Amino acid sequence: MENFIDLLFSSSNLVLTYLLLLLFIYWILTAVSGIDFDYDVDIDVDVDMDIDLEAVDAGNMDFEDVSSGEIDREHIVHKRRKPLKWWQVFLIYFNFVGLPFMFTFTSWIFFWWISTVTLTSITHSADNSIGHFIMIGMMIPALFITKIFTIPFKGFFKQLNRDGDTPVDFIGRQATLSSTISGDKMGNAEVLADGNPMSIYVKSLDGSELRFRESVLIIKQSNDKNYYLVSKS
Repeated sequence: MENFIDLLFSSSNLVLTYLLLLLFIYWILTAVSGIDFDYDVDIDVDVDMDIDLEAVDAGNMDFEDVSSGEIDREHIVHKRRKPLKWWQVFLIYFNFVGLPFMFTFTSWIFFWWISTVTLTSITHSADNSIGHFIMIGMMIPALFITKIFTIPFKGFFKQLNRDGDTPVDFIGRQATLSSTISGDKMGNAEVLADGNPMSIYVKSLDGSELRFRESVLIIKQSNDKNYYLVSKS
């Protein structure tokens, strides 16, 4: 046991061991205490990180659960259909797109860690330069293992909404605006579903101004599934 602990905290495995421990603590805290760090990220080729600032009102910013936060393929598309950048292709190919980012990231770190620990143990190189080369070299193979491992989960997560529950049908429900919207400006609205208040992104159906705390009717969802179109109720 002592030798095993020494192996885990050897110079070659130390960084990955600590990183995996931090991820383990993160998942425990998320599961037990329900920590909810919400964020909403749209990626656009023009500026690399295209965040609709109009959709974020001061003091009313929503952050989506990091553990369930997804980057959708629709977000990684240039408005004029230019080729994707290398990092966008990377995210899509290795399933960081279409799956909760932290799920894929944790899987990658785990496979990288277990591969490095196993090889440095077999080669008795945990505390020398060969072990460091093994650690760096296993980064890419671990990505391919992660890709294979996460493929079956893509269909599962598609059936869930961003909070990990069965999707709620908001169409036809009443909502209360948390910000003023008009034209192409998006904002937030609070809707009561199954006894629970939920926050959604909304845009005016006909572009007319809808004011803060006004009651609106949810008409339909946008084609990219990112927001809902509403009108006066």
